[in-house]
Amino acid sequence: MLGDKIQSIHRESQPQYVKRTYTVREIQDILDISKTSAYALIKEGNFKCINVGRHIRISKASFDEWLDGKT
Repeated sequence: MLGDKIQSIHRESQPQYVKRTYTVREIQDILDISKTSAYALIKEGNFKCINVGRHIRISKASFDEWLDGKT
């Protein structure tokens, strides 16, 4: 089920480049959680994040590893 959500997000935007980050909203959609819960996971440092201006971007690789239980 989570794999389907992740694939759905990737299909929605068929970029010419390889997507390397997720937005907070994408994390919410993948995990089916609230914005507050998504920000709590980010604050806990479960995966690598960067700030781009006022926006947070989550490393796709580190998030996917965390989700798969490899970290």
